[in-house]
Amino acid sequence: MKKINYILLCFSFFCLSSYAQVWQWSVKLNNTISPETNDNPQAFLWVPENCKQIKGVVFGQHNMIEEGMLENSYFRKVMTELGFAEVWVTPVVSWTYDTSKNEEKIIDAMFKSLAEVSGYQELAYAPVVPIGHSAMASFPWNFAAFNPDRTLALVSVHGDAPQSNLTGSGKPNPDWGNRNIDGIPSLFVMGEYEWWEKRIQPAYAYIAKHPESVITLFADAGHGHFDYSDGMVKYVADYIREAAKRRLPAKMPLANYPNLKKVKPDSGWLMDKWRKDSVPKFKPAPFNQFVGDRNTASWVFDEKIANATEVFYAQARGKKKQYIGFKQNEKIVTPEKTHANFQLNFKPLNDGISFVVVPFFSDSLRLKPVSDFAQTKLLIDRICGPVKKINDTTFQIRFDKLGFNNTKRSNDIWLLTHNNGDVIYKSAVQQLHLRFPIVNKEGKPQTIDFSPIVNVKADVRTIVLNAKSSAGAKVSYYVKEGPAYVKDNKLHFTKIPPRSKFPVKVSIVAWQYGVAGTLQSAQPVEQSFFIVK
Repeated sequence: MKKINYILLCFSFFCLSSYAQVWQWSVKLNNTISPETNDNPQAFLWVPENCKQIKGVVFGQHNMIEEGMLENSYFRKVMTELGFAEVWVTPVVSWTYDTSKNEEKIIDAMFKSLAEVSGYQELAYAPVVPIGHSAMASFPWNFAAFNPDRTLALVSVHGDAPQSNLTGSGKPNPDWGNRNIDGIPSLFVMGEYEWWEKRIQPAYAYIAKHPESVITLFADAGHGHFDYSDGMVKYVADYIREAAKRRLPAKMPLANYPNLKKVKPDSGWLMDKWRKDSVPKFKPAPFNQFVGDRNTASWVFDEKIANATEVFYAQARGKKKQYIGFKQNEKIVTPEKTHANFQLNFKPLNDGISFVVVPFFSDSLRLKPVSDFAQTKLLIDRICGPVKKINDTTFQIRFDKLGFNNTKRSNDIWLLTHNNGDVIYKSAVQQLHLRFPIVNKEGKPQTIDFSPIVNVKADVRTIVLNAKSSAGAKVSYYVKEGPAYVKDNKLHFTKIPPRSKFPVKVSIVAWQYGVAGTLQSAQPVEQSFFIVK
């Protein structure tokens, strides 16, 4: 009983990770132009601080929750233990891995460029774990099919089954021909509040046709399309860890592709399909001993993971559903029939960048407060976009490495309200969307004076940032690339991974948004310098 309670606590804790983790390097993908920016996409690389050799890389692109999952503290802890790097690209360079558009060459060149700039040459050959959410959810399957010898595992989150006819992107999947993903651990995740049987049926069909595939069909019970709870992220991170144990060779080469071991279906277990509020009809069992419906069963690595999965499911089973509404300026926000459900207006406080939104437990129409609800906190956190949480109702615009030139995303904020539920009520989630003017064009003009920063030695821990606004307004900063972060007008340097190529570039941007109608936005100023030995 104590063991089960411990697992339950691990899975039930819900807290989206802190904003703006460190990414030490970036490169521009010079062989492609994004229609979102009319510029080259940017690839960002994180390497664990003590990493002596990269043994794998998790690769995600900028759709929605990929960035937050890669920056989750538990996820990075596991990747540190494995010696795995992370790569995140914005804007997206490949939605479906379309080789007719040479997308495979763009991605291959990206890994080589990051290997060169970082000094970790093995990054050009390291096994890849492609990860994608929603519109990006077919990409991991397709990448694996076209790169079976390099794909360690794949993670498709809140989206698509292999070779789905219902792609989240709306784009057709490429023809696999005779390709397959046999022996590659593959994780399909779909949330309870987005569950649609038609979206999982292509997975059943694929498994029946390819009996050597090893596909885990995981229901994100009690959660929806837009959220990445710590419980779900933990499940994904632990899944990658198990895949690494089973697939990586004892000795990893530095200048060649490793020979990955295939995972056989009969090495794992099968468990009954998720049935929402019903208990499983059959107990999990070793692959060859499972007596349930094998056509819809989920493959898992072992008994421990089967039991942990069932504990995850049990948390939401048979409980009352909850709904969430919102107030802005003390008025209830009316829900809309859109992807977001709630579209907030940008109504900043006097500082020009802070805004307030108050969640409440509501009726099913999300218009009236109710008095019956779970006795756990109702929280709001960032999904994606240039925003920082100040407290449970107050947020601030906070520009970041995405920059200012993406008219689709640079001023696009997505938030998630969530509640863990309790013994009576299910967990609840509700997304919110807000767009704000990327530039204040009216009012007094201002400029930023930000002097160049001289190169620093590798043993320097902090430097003071001294950018000034001509209007006397507070200047904010973000690190575009480099082993550093900003806190209290200081640039704090993090530990540089041991095989890093010197000098290491750091780029930092100073910005001042202004106040609508009173003070114009300043033109951002970027300064770059190097960390030298």
